[in-house]
Amino acid sequence: MKIDKSKYDSKIIEIRFLSDDLILNGTLHLPSTHMPSVVIGSHGLYSSRNSPKQIALANACNSLGLAYFRFDHRGCGSSQGQFETVTSLETRCRDLRSAIEVIRSRYDVGDRLGLFGSSMGGTVCLSIANEFDVSAIVTFAAPIRSNIPNKGIKRPDNPAANGIFFDAHKQAFDISDKLGKIRNILIFHGDADEIVPLSHAREIYKFAGVPKRLMIQRQGDHRMSNEEHQEVFIREASSWFNNGLISNFY
Repeated sequence: MKIDKSKYDSKIIEIRFLSDDLILNGTLHLPSTHMPSVVIGSHGLYSSRNSPKQIALANACNSLGLAYFRFDHRGCGSSQGQFETVTSLETRCRDLRSAIEVIRSRYDVGDRLGLFGSSMGGTVCLSIANEFDVSAIVTFAAPIRSNIPNKGIKRPDNPAANGIFFDAHKQAFDISDKLGKIRNILIFHGDADEIVPLSHAREIYKFAGVPKRLMIQRQGDHRMSNEEHQEVFIREASSWFNNGLISNFY
């Protein structure tokens, strides 16, 4: 997707903040619009704030006059913590809460909030959205429970390591009870996702309130490796945030 960056000048601000006793690092993409609404992104289990999806979405949001904040969860990217000992759904939820608090404390952004979550990041967003006044949510390939067969999920920097959420009982989760209060959500999922079944997206859609939309990517995998899928995702996700944070859907 070609993005007209000339519509809004933007600047990049690096932010350090605390979550529990760990220092997390994030990047705020701030357009020149006065007090812009902001989207906060939560990355996947073994990803980081430098996910190509997040960077492209940040640029697209900026082109619409929206701010975007992407950050590394504890144990990932440049944030503190040893991944294997600090990672759980609950700790990731605490990280996102801390990110929301630090962004809302700033003087240069507005108070309207959107959330984007990829894979486990989508689970995190769905888990805490009801605690905040969230105007729009976008998820991609989000699991709503952890009883998914281990299909050889590998950590990118350690191919021999299996995905901990699918191996350890202590990491078990089920957020289906959160779905009934979710609304203003755009759900993306590939019908050939090799890790999280499409049924999870259908369940999110079934129980979420309106406005809601489910976009199924034909032959789409868990990494969204198809370039056409990527372009459609950026276009539709940024439009959803624009409608929810600026146009208010109605």
